[in-house]
Amino acid sequence: MSSIRIAVSAGPGGDETVWFVQEAERLGVHSVWTAEAWGTDALTPLAFLAAKTSRIHLGSGIVQVGARTPAMVAMSAMSMQALSGDRFILGLGTSGPQVMEGWHGVRFRSPIQRTRETIEIVRMITSGENLAYAGKIYTLPLPDGPGRSIRAAARPVHVPIYVASLGPANLKMTGELADGWVGTSFMPESAEVFLDELRTGAGKTGRSLDDLDLQVPAAVEFTDDVEEAAKRHARGYGFTFGAMGSREQNFYLNAFVRQGYGDVVREVQKLWLDGEREQARDRVPTEIGLKTNLLGTREMIGERLRAYRDAGITTIRAGIGGETLDGRLTTLGRLMDVVNEVNTGA
Repeated sequence: MSSIRIAVSAGPGGDETVWFVQEAERLGVHSVWTAEAWGTDALTPLAFLAAKTSRIHLGSGIVQVGARTPAMVAMSAMSMQALSGDRFILGLGTSGPQVMEGWHGVRFRSPIQRTRETIEIVRMITSGENLAYAGKIYTLPLPDGPGRSIRAAARPVHVPIYVASLGPANLKMTGELADGWVGTSFMPESAEVFLDELRTGAGKTGRSLDDLDLQVPAAVEFTDDVEEAAKRHARGYGFTFGAMGSREQNFYLNAFVRQGYGDVVREVQKLWLDGEREQARDRVPTEIGLKTNLLGTREMIGERLRAYRDAGITTIRAGIGGETLDGRLTTLGRLMDVVNEVNTGA
């Protein structure tokens, strides 16, 4: 039976961010991941953390496909491998139309095909091949011009590629091409909604789910007041269902529709878009907050970890809350103790 690994998230920051990541490394955390939305980028903070650490893996969660050319993605990945001693993991994702069209000015057309072609081009470049590619979106070199097929001047290097995906077609592509899955909106009880599609994609290339690192997020909170914590975390989904997309297309909402929560999450979305935001937050079922996170006593969190492991998850990206650095590190230390017990069968 596979073991569970823990990853953490970190954003741009000063000494406290560095201290947190360094302590996470000491505790045996597998990787640290940085986000990219419409604020800071995912790569610059990782380069900074690479200089401050020696073992922990460094993942982009996620680089937005279309915001950079595939060649620039490959160049950044090769730079990160050189800076970090080959600890970098390239996490890619399509983002969404609001960000891509509103922030980057890139049409949100054929996002899965764009991801596929980006992966294929990045792998050509990082493996040291001459870049000659004819796709539906990218043609390199451009025809009828002075461009020529070029090989990267940097040394060939392996770059693990993870894909953030939620929809069935994107999950299949992830299973077919990626080294890992960056999931979200995940509950172990309905794991097959995601894993069936990943498994189908993996089978196209003669692989199985064992060939992928399956990573999902979960906030961690040790507490005796489980109901209060679960309700608080559930309320956070009001924004997710109401604002993280449009009325016509919300990838996160759709993921919960496929897990059996269609009527209630659509109601939450309607309330939010109608301006009833507090009602929307209150309408999110407490069960969603409970089942998508690690909340409760030490024993309860251990049981949930086993549920994730038994569902096939290999890495949990732990959301470590707390008002102080000491508090966050205490929570992380307690979590790692429970993970070690689960992994050793104690």
